[in-house]
Amino acid sequence: MSDRAAVTAPSGPAGPATAAGRARLGRAGRVALGLLVPVALLGAWWGTTAAGLVPPYQLPGPVAVWDAAVDLVERGQLWHHVAISTQRVLVGFAVGAAAGLAVGALVGLSRLGDLLLAPTLGAIRAVPSLAWVPLLILWLKIGEESKITLIAIGAFFPVYTTVAAALRHVDPHLVEAGRAFGLRGLRLLSVVQLPAVLPSLVAGLRLALAQAWLFLVAAELIASSMGLGFLLTDSQQNGRVDRILLAIVLLALLGKVTDALIGLAERRLLRRWA
Repeated sequence: MSDRAAVTAPSGPAGPATAAGRARLGRAGRVALGLLVPVALLGAWWGTTAAGLVPPYQLPGPVAVWDAAVDLVERGQLWHHVAISTQRVLVGFAVGAAAGLAVGALVGLSRLGDLLLAPTLGAIRAVPSLAWVPLLILWLKIGEESKITLIAIGAFFPVYTTVAAALRHVDPHLVEAGRAFGLRGLRLLSVVQLPAVLPSLVAGLRLALAQAWLFLVAAELIASSMGLGFLLTDSQQNGRVDRILLAIVLLALLGKVTDALIGLAERRLLRRWA
């Protein structure tokens, strides 16, 4: 390891500046490559509709979707849909992720917890999101509680599985070192074990957030009158394909923005706990 580091390390004072220049070019390149596919898809979409290859009632063009967005903004509805859905996702994600972290830690650190809980949770994880809807309506009625609970179920399992698996493989020398400093229980978990599995934890949180957005649409089937899931189903019933596409684009953008925020938090935590 040290030989390799010696070979690759910069040998002159220009090294840090050169590395920083490469990093700047790398970031610009990553942004450009990340935008390449969306721009290509947008161009193909516009070209297909402009050429009349697909009827407008099946695939409206980007301009029609933009007009639908402007119309909803002027009615004061679009941002309300976005705000309601975002609130539901964030609350459900927080509840599900917290529960997943707690149960994942129990299963990952306790042999008894693993034997008791892992088989049952593995079976429950296979239940589709829509299968929960009738039960949640029966148990929690049609208010916000049922919607938040369904989203929390979706967010729970990615965090639970990644945390449980990662904690099983924490370097035992780290754990022994923590115990040598008098750390036990939750203190040992928060100071030693969780920082050791931070990349896996963040990966689980990202998957959980994606699941939360996926479960949102099913959640907003439960007697909703606002939200992007409601906008999808209401537009389908009224034949508004432009609004359907608008809702899909907004869900994709919101999912990407929230994922990027978790990535930013990951970088800060890694700098703190490195």
